[in-house]
Amino acid sequence: MPRENNSESWEQVQDEGELIQELLAPKEEEEEESKEIAAMEPASDQLGLVRYDPLRHYLLEVSKYEPLSYEEEQRLARLFRDKQDLNAARRLVTSNLKLVVKIAFLYNKVYSNLMDLIQEGNIGLLQAVKKFDPDRGTRLPTYASWWIKAYIIKFILDNFRIVRVGTTNDRRKILLNLRKERQRLEGQGITATPQMIAEALAVSEEDVIAVENSIRAHDISLDEKISEDSNTYYLETLASTEELIDEKLAAGELKEFIDTKFQEFAATLSKKDQIILKERLIAEEPLTLQAIADKFGVTREAIRVSEKKLVEKIKAYMKKAFQDVREVDFQLAE
Repeated sequence: MPRENNSESWEQVQDEGELIQELLAPKEEEEEESKEIAAMEPASDQLGLVRYDPLRHYLLEVSKYEPLSYEEEQRLARLFRDKQDLNAARRLVTSNLKLVVKIAFLYNKVYSNLMDLIQEGNIGLLQAVKKFDPDRGTRLPTYASWWIKAYIIKFILDNFRIVRVGTTNDRRKILLNLRKERQRLEGQGITATPQMIAEALAVSEEDVIAVENSIRAHDISLDEKISEDSNTYYLETLASTEELIDEKLAAGELKEFIDTKFQEFAATLSKKDQIILKERLIAEEPLTLQAIADKFGVTREAIRVSEKKLVEKIKAYMKKAFQDVREVDFQLAE
């Protein structure tokens, strides 16, 4: 995002632009793009085709708005800043819509949907008009270009891959500074390891490695074949993280069966054994042997012996209860 400091904002936009150029595709020179804009603007004899082409229709609408003179721009900007006049703001915005289109064409070779780029650039233009200060001596188109480029660049970075690379502030910081930092270290004769880059950028080494791997990788469609001579698709090779419905039903039935048998077993126990079972063996916060011993006025060792005998009873009862159950692997904890 642009900052109030113009030099810092311009440097950030340049860095992001260079990053996109490295990751995706080279841009054409601005003069060539300007020619493309001129070629795309509909002439009067092409009006019959406008309704079939949203881009041409938009360019036709934008062409109706003329740029403002310096004096008119200053008057409207002060009117909006001092009185929040929305009509003044609207005129400032519409007079620069052509600028958004021109800048969007600069990045069209990077991201093919030009209307998306124009839309994001228009949002940046709105922010520029909102923050523009006419007393600083800068023309609105110059100031707005930083905001427009910043919004377009951020949109491209967020959408040039299905899986986003800059998902956190730290990773976005790495993404924008990785190449520059690597060049700086190598220029000093230092091997640019992930650890060195992480220390220089004050981020974690894991984030640096993750961003580097993401840049080197590329998106793969799940509908794509794993090889040219194979009929197997990537989607078919993925393991399901969900249990099969048969497994869920079987697990539910088994749990219900165990709970029923356990309740039947508990009903056959004495009061002392039931307390040992419920308040020690299966309790989330089991009582100590001494605490149970105090309840019955016996020694700790007596409760320990009773507990050991109870565990043997559980094993024997459950072994008998499960004698007709097959393919079940379980253990009773002592």
